[in-house]
Amino acid sequence: MNENARIHPTAVIDPGARLGEGVSVGAFTLIGPDVEIGDGCQIGPHCSFAGPTRIGRDNRFIGHVAVGGEPQDKKFAGERTELVIGDRNVFREFVTLNRGTGHGGGITRIGDDNWMLAYTHVAHDCIVGNQCIFSNNTTLAGHVTVGDWVIISGFAGAHQFCRIGDHAFLGMGALANGDVTPFTMVGGNSIGRPRGINSEGLKRRGFSPERIAAIKRAYRTLFVAGLPLAEAREQLVQQSEGNEDVRLLLEFIDGGERPLLR
Repeated sequence: MNENARIHPTAVIDPGARLGEGVSVGAFTLIGPDVEIGDGCQIGPHCSFAGPTRIGRDNRFIGHVAVGGEPQDKKFAGERTELVIGDRNVFREFVTLNRGTGHGGGITRIGDDNWMLAYTHVAHDCIVGNQCIFSNNTTLAGHVTVGDWVIISGFAGAHQFCRIGDHAFLGMGALANGDVTPFTMVGGNSIGRPRGINSEGLKRRGFSPERIAAIKRAYRTLFVAGLPLAEAREQLVQQSEGNEDVRLLLEFIDGGERPLLR
């Protein structure tokens, strides 16, 4: 353990855990063996960390967070799997982050600069990108992949093996049971449905009006024109010439195993 770490006297730190420079650990927190916590992390009270878990630097765990627990999967038989977390993430109260499974790739991975608000659950074998915001009670089932700059509103979530593309937005209570294409807004109670593109989010991230117009055109081709997916894809191929955003949309469509949420 790093001697510069600030540990509350009621915290329990296993000798097999490794804490970086300037780590602070709050009251009644438990950190088990095979846990690595990077420099500058702040850990609040009543948290638990199980390994194998590797955590980057400058993350904040506000309190009552459960990190690196066993996957909630009946097929899990105690095999060595891990959780990997990047840098500068914020995890609010009662967030739960599970390790991977042996049959699912063995790793749950969370990127950088994400905000995961109270009661968020990230299940086994999920992959989460960077700059995402998960509002209260966001729930990801196992094997979900989330891109960059995704916003998921309160009480929303995704079915196992679904993908949520870059810059997508899930409205309050929306449940994704298919792949959510990049740039897309999903709304509605119960099973969500596409409701246009995330124009406001794209503007805030510096997308030009021309880029947004091209994305809107691609969205209309895919979701509004009533075309079969194969025919819509042919038109998107033409629209993708010289356009990286539409090309990203095409790559997403071609890269999935589950049906698109249409």
